[in-house]
Amino acid sequence: MKQLKYLGLEKNTIVIFTSDNGPVLNDGYQDEAVAKLNGHTPAGPMRGGKYSALEGGTRIPFIISWPGKIKPQVSDALVSQMDMLASFSVFLKQPIPAGDATDSENLIDAFLGRSDKGRSVYIEQGGALAIVRDGWKYITPNNGAPYNNLVEIETGNSTEPQLYNLNNDIGEKHNLAAQYPEKVKDLKALLALMVQGK
Repeated sequence: MKQLKYLGLEKNTIVIFTSDNGPVLNDGYQDEAVAKLNGHTPAGPMRGGKYSALEGGTRIPFIISWPGKIKPQVSDALVSQMDMLASFSVFLKQPIPAGDATDSENLIDAFLGRSDKGRSVYIEQGGALAIVRDGWKYITPNNGAPYNNLVEIETGNSTEPQLYNLNNDIGEKHNLAAQYPEKVKDLKALLALMVQGK
């Protein structure tokens, strides 16, 4: 950022800071990540991390800076990195070749802070498949291990269906599948339809 300012380009440059997945500390690197945590919780209140279907695996830092163009704010818009392709394609007037980036949605207004509307539906994969719509998240049942001992991360795998209301339970602590069987049925059907359509 200092170099952009030094070059006089800070108002002409969009800077995006993000991560490719949730945190993982013990991933085989000898970088003392675990030893240097010092009380820091990289996933905050969320369960899981990299390799996980839980929010800690896919909810990541995402900061876009464009001084004078994007007003500093926090957005609740649901976006994905894959949406940068369609969004900046429109913004830069550079069409995407037919058949490419089919999962990408044009959310340029959300990225530029002009709208708080993001995706209506989002599919996550971290062992188990999951779908998020209107703040509700359904995780498919599967027989995978519920905990990855190699990286010390909860995976989100369970033989039971899981349903969470992310609007008031970002930590996915209260499985509501038994209380809302119709919501489970609807999200399960939508996930099957979307996966089948790809």
